[in-house]
Amino acid sequence: MQILLIILSILIIAIVILQSGKSATASSSIMGGNDELFANRKERGSELFITRATWFLGLSFFAVCIIMEFVK
Repeated sequence: MQILLIILSILIIAIVILQSGKSATASSSIMGGNDELFANRKERGSELFITRATWFLGLSFFAVCIIMEFVK
């Protein structure tokens, strides 16, 4: 079970590093660049896959942690 937790941890780190920076638009809005302030960005293709994979891996990590606590 601990090996599964380590694998999930490594996968979560890798998938988070692969995500595109969504904070770039937030920083540009703070600095005065409001050209994309109200633009609706929808995730498509690989962005959508990475977002869903992050959710799945995060929930899996949480579930494995809870299961490990009760199996002891």
